[in-house]
Amino acid sequence: MVKGDILPFGDYTWQVLAVKDNRALIITENIVALRWYHTQFIETTWADCAVRNYLNNDFYNTFSQEEKANILTVTNRNPDSPWFKSKGGEDTTDSIFLLSLEEVCEYFGDSKAKLQHKDSQTWYIDDENNSKRQAKYGNDFHWWRLRSPGYYGRTAASITKDGYVYVRGNGVYGTPKDGGGLRPALWLLM
Repeated sequence: MVKGDILPFGDYTWQVLAVKDNRALIITENIVALRWYHTQFIETTWADCAVRNYLNNDFYNTFSQEEKANILTVTNRNPDSPWFKSKGGEDTTDSIFLLSLEEVCEYFGDSKAKLQHKDSQTWYIDDENNSKRQAKYGNDFHWWRLRSPGYYGRTAASITKDGYVYVRGNGVYGTPKDGGGLRPALWLLM
């Protein structure tokens, strides 16, 4: 298994983002559901949001016992927003998770330098890696959520349907009306 491979696991098709030792970081190739980040339009972080609970319970339980044995539980760092200093919250222990701003900028091409220096970029990173970050829900490209905070605690960063890293982020609940796409990620034991 190498970076870029596409593989079936559970009921989904996954893209390999990284291989380290005997494990691989994988993300669903497409958006698997539209869901709100939280159940109310209030300040929240990844540690306390409803989508984290959904991914680590309902979604996790769609896998067989044999598949679950190959899903590694990891500690995720949740840094503050590099542009807006909004709080990322405490580190979390997850089996299934959304990518952070830092991870999406590292694993979908290399946009890390643009994440660290806002410069004239106002709300998003638009670069040569846009097409690598695009994902479909059904037949159409759609925006998808990240676990990192956005402009303030009632927003979470995301990827636009055009593949821009939307550092400002979308509301955790309420707007836009569809809730946003989920591309679950996990570390798989090989």
